[in-house]
Amino acid sequence: MKKVLVTGGTGLVGNALKTIIDESGTKDEWIFVGSSDADLTDGNATRALFERVKPTHVVHLAAMVGGLFHNMNNNLDFLRRNLQINDNVLQNAYEHGCVKVISCLSTCIFPDKTSYPIDETMVHNGPPHPSNYGYSYAKRLIDIQNHAYHDKYGCMFTSIIPCNIFGPHDNYKPEVSHVIPGMINRMYSLIHENTDVPESEKVFLVYGSGKPLRQFIYSLDLARLTIWVLDNYDSIEPLILSVDEENEVTIYDAAVAVAKAFDFKGKLECDTSKADGQHKKTASNRKLRSLLPDFQFTDFEAGVKASVNWYIDNISKVRK
Repeated sequence: MKKVLVTGGTGLVGNALKTIIDESGTKDEWIFVGSSDADLTDGNATRALFERVKPTHVVHLAAMVGGLFHNMNNNLDFLRRNLQINDNVLQNAYEHGCVKVISCLSTCIFPDKTSYPIDETMVHNGPPHPSNYGYSYAKRLIDIQNHAYHDKYGCMFTSIIPCNIFGPHDNYKPEVSHVIPGMINRMYSLIHENTDVPESEKVFLVYGSGKPLRQFIYSLDLARLTIWVLDNYDSIEPLILSVDEENEVTIYDAAVAVAKAFDFKGKLECDTSKADGQHKKTASNRKLRSLLPDFQFTDFEAGVKASVNWYIDNISKVRK
């Protein structure tokens, strides 16, 4: 029986894992911890956590994360804190004899200037986009650490690289939210504030040109795939977990999906005074499809609708 420690277990992906685990009826023991349980930037606190839990496996989700604008203004903080977290978690996983560690990376780690679609062999082929280089380099180094621990100690430390994640239990704080939860939060505010203005006359601003392309994965799909990786994927090489290339959408299309989920009656306009960030980072899931060809991803609009419904149902919790 596995004893799985999930760092960052109170966030978007951790909550999705809880949902899938509860549905599965597994006999494995899963322990979900958040920042209030241990400061993973602190070596002693991390060691105490591992000594207390004694995990056989680790799903490492913990990270300092944020949206485009938060990253742009805090690259040093993103670099230092994530380096500390990753070093502490992986070293303690080794010292405590963990059988396997899966660390969660991001498609933003890939080179800014590259050919498309990007795949797992291209992680270190050039510098990442300058907007979030601190976070990107810290995450890239997990792949280097995985290889180094394997070379020296034979550790089965691997990594997954999801595309943009969204779903219930997301972070909706304006200063740190990613694109879809940020849109959901702003759309709700637009609809429910200034109620003396007819909704049909309200304008929702899409930040930037609306033209950048993104692949979005629903958090519960990512949770199912992560569990599959834990049970079945035995390589230290990273694995991209992404929807198919043809499911890529523009930021404007994502805003349309959010508006549709809210049944918004107003207009959408692009605010080109805001930065776009990287234009595209199209990822190939060919390796995943070769291993798991029949996996069915949640339809994007259906996932957005479910996310909006969860947000509305939990409004007192997400906006406190």
